[in-house]
This record gives sequence, structure tokens and C-alpha cells, in this order.
Amino acid sequence: MFVLNAILHALQISFFMFWEVLWPLAFGFLLSAVVQTVVSKRAVASALGRPNLKGFALACGFGAASSSCSYAAVAVGRALFRRGASFVNAIIFEFASTNLVFELGLVLLILLGWQFVAAEFAGGLLMAVILWIIFKFTLRQRMVDQAKRQAERGIVASTMEGHGEMDMSITEGPFLARLFSPRAFTAISHYFYMDVYSLYLDLGLGFLIAGALAAWVPNSWWQALFLTNHPVLNEFWGPLIGPVISMLSFVCSVGNVPLAVVLWNGGISFGGVISFIFADLIILPIINIYRKYYGGRMSLYLLGVSYLAMALAGFLIGGAFQLFGLAPTNHHVAIFETSPTWNYTTFRDTAFVALMAVMAWRFLTTGGVEMLRAMARPPDEKMNLVKDPVCGMSVDPATAKEKVEHAGVKYYFCSAGCRSTFEKDPARYTAQVVSAGHAVAAGHEGHSHMSTAMPGGEMEQPQSAIDPVCGMTVDPNTAEYRSFQKGDTYYFCSAGCKESFDKDPAKYMSGAKK
Repeated sequence: MFVLNAILHALQISFFMFWEVLWPLAFGFLLSAVVQTVVSKRAVASALGRPNLKGFALACGFGAASSSCSYAAVAVGRALFRRGASFVNAIIFEFASTNLVFELGLVLLILLGWQFVAAEFAGGLLMAVILWIIFKFTLRQRMVDQAKRQAERGIVASTMEGHGEMDMSITEGPFLARLFSPRAFTAISHYFYMDVYSLYLDLGLGFLIAGALAAWVPNSWWQALFLTNHPVLNEFWGPLIGPVISMLSFVCSVGNVPLAVVLWNGGISFGGVISFIFADLIILPIINIYRKYYGGRMSLYLLGVSYLAMALAGFLIGGAFQLFGLAPTNHHVAIFETSPTWNYTTFRDTAFVALMAVMAWRFLTTGGVEMLRAMARPPDEKMNLVKDPVCGMSVDPATAKEKVEHAGVKYYFCSAGCRSTFEKDPARYTAQVVSAGHAVAAGHEGHSHMSTAMPGGEMEQPQSAIDPVCGMTVDPNTAEYRSFQKGDTYYFCSAGCKESFDKDPAKYMSGAKK
């Protein structure tokens, strides 16, 4: 009976915290989905091409606007890097998209108070500046080139990789017309539930672990760990131990805020809480993804510089808030004891649950489930996927129920709605497909070429290229499949062509257009 009561107590605390932050979480996801709908990833990548001050500012701005979970942020960062963004800006974008985001600020405000929101955003900008300075003086072009080659070799078998590559943005026409169109509602619903899908495990673990720690671990243990009897040491120790705890917790993004509440309640310093929240991009599973994306050497480099920037930013922000008397001194968190009542929180939660239900209906009736299945497929199966010319989703031709043959080419769709939209104006969407390099012809989806180097190591993309395997003309700016050989980059129309090239490069290199 004692064990059962302890479990129920932990679950009760978890639910209390979740209920308090349900509406700000949903609101944040909704804003993120809107931004992703009206801002194209390719447009973002083209704006982040150079690691200068302008690129840094845009990386912070775009990252803050396109909030996402840590795993999705890493996948999007890789997608931007592959599409032309500089490596420095891609990493800065990642950190901004998990630490300078609206829903994180709302959850912090509800659970901990405005001081933590202010410190999170000020510290996030400071951490980005520290990272940018460290990159400028320590990151060598040779390491970036190695990371680029590794990033082009294949796709990591991660459920969030598809989210990083997916682009359903609507960029044509007046802003309001785009935003309030039926197609936009579909895209918003898909992006919303993609974020929910990517975060449900982290959020669930975050609340469950936080509830268990709050219910079972006595405050005396936390106080001993955080050296609360030595206030001066506590101010230095908190920012150092915070990221370590985050790394070992395996919980990231907004999901680590409930754990931050437990740590604050246990006596960690103000700066320690901030550095803990920053550390969602160096948890061990993400370091392993870095290894697969960019290689072992780069993953260790990112771990080292990220930890240094997080700890230093947490210490400096904590010290500044202490100096100006802005840091809170009361560590007691009432949220652990606050049960749901009929107040403004309950009404807002109810309203957002209703909105989520409507978007769930749209998501389920416009191919959302099929999209999740496509994302979860192993890399060797993804080579057979094609893109819906209307919404941009990946579709499996073997199982697609909606298809149309136009001008001798078969087009596949995620839903009857996309097929109907295509049939009303085929010329509009076939032109977009051809220009983007995704026309399905002779079993291919359409990209490839090689690039030339500019001074300073930047890459200038040619206007068109020839796939050295099948001979198709492709657009290198949108090519998803590439290979590095002897200083040159080769572009391919499909994963199948890239795989054939990688097995025997010499066979095709001699005939490639240079």
C-alpha cells in the first residue's frame, strides 16, 4: 500500500504540473506551426549562408521563430546545412530554436516566474554570442568540410529526420491569403502534430520524472548535492552541475522545465537552473546523433564548446541577476501542491483541447498518419518515396490510394483533398514540381550536379547539373542526395542513384559533367 500511495502521489504531482502548462504548450506549438507554414526552409537556408554578424542575427531570429523539440532542431539544422547554410549558423539556429522560443517562455512563466523567463532569453542570446565567438576562433574549415561530407553520406534512422527535411511551407501570394487558406490549415495541422509527435516522449518523461523526484527525493539530498550551505560555492557549482544533470536525464526541450522546477525547489542556484535548461542539446542521445550526422570528432567538439557556453552563460546571467537584485530567493514551488480548479487556466486548457481536436481531425483526414509512417521508415525504404506535388509530403507510390496520371507522368498524393486540388489546376503544380526537381519520371524524383568552390571555403551552386548515374538534369539548390569525391560534389536525383555511385565512384566520375 505504501508503494502504491507513493506512485499515485508522484503521478498526481506530474498531472498538476502538466495541467498548468497545457494551454501555453499548445499555444506555442500553434505559433511554431504557423511560422513553419509561411516560411520556407530553403529561404531560411539561403539567408544563413555566411557565418558573419548578419548570418548570426538571422540564425537567432529564424531559430526563435521556428521553435521545435531538440531532436527536430538537430534534424532541421542538418537540413539547413545541407541546403547551403553555414555550419556555424546551422548550430546557432538549433540553439535558438530550443532556447529562445515562445512556448518555453510561457511554461517557465507559469511554473517558475518572470525572472526565469527574462534570464532564459537574455542568457540564450548570451550563450549564442559565446558559441559564435568560440566557433570563430576554434572551428577549422577542415572540420567543417569533414562534417559536410558526413552529412551528405546518408540519413540517420531517426523518426525526426523526416521532420527536418519536410517542407510544406506556402510562400506564394499575399500573406493573409496564404495564412487563412484551406491548404495552410492543413499544413498548420501537420506541423502542429509533428511537433507534438516529436515531443510527446520528452514531455511525458519530463513530467513523470519530475513528479517522481519531487515526491520521492527529500530536499535534504538536493541541498547537499547543490552545496546550499555554502552560498558562494553554490553560485559557481550550480552552472557547472546543471548541464551534467541534463545530459544524464535524457529529457530535452520543454520537457526539461519540470525537472528544472524540481532542481530549483531542491536548492540549485538561479544560474544553475538556466544552464540546466540550456543543456537540452547535449543530452547523450543527441550527441550520438551529432556523431552520425557530422562524425565523431565534430560531435566531441560540439559537446565541449556547448558545455562551456552553457555553463558560462548560466554563471554570468545568474551573477548579473544577483547583482541587480532580480534573482528570486524563495525556492519553494507551490505548483507541486496546486490541484486543478475552475479558473482561467482550466478554461484556456479546455479551449485549446477543442482546437487541438479540430486540427487532429484535419491531420487524420489529410494523410497525417501516412506521413508519420513515411518518416519512421528506415533509410533504405525512403529511397522509394515521392513527394505530393500539392503539399510536399512524402508518399509511398506502392501504397498511395490517390494518384493521377498527367502528361504521361504519374503523381501520387497523401489524400483525396490534395488530389482534387491538383486536378483543378494541374499546370500550377506540375510547374512547381519540375522547377523544384521532383518530377517523377523513369522512376526518379529529380535532383543532381556538382559545385565549385569560392574563396573562403563557401560553395557556389550551379544552376543545373547532370546526375552522373542516370543522366537526368537536376537542380543542385534543392538536391537532397549528394556525394563528395576528391574535392567535388556530385548531385543525384534519388537515393538509388547515390547508392550506385557510392558503390563504384570511379565508374561514373569519368563521365560526370564538371
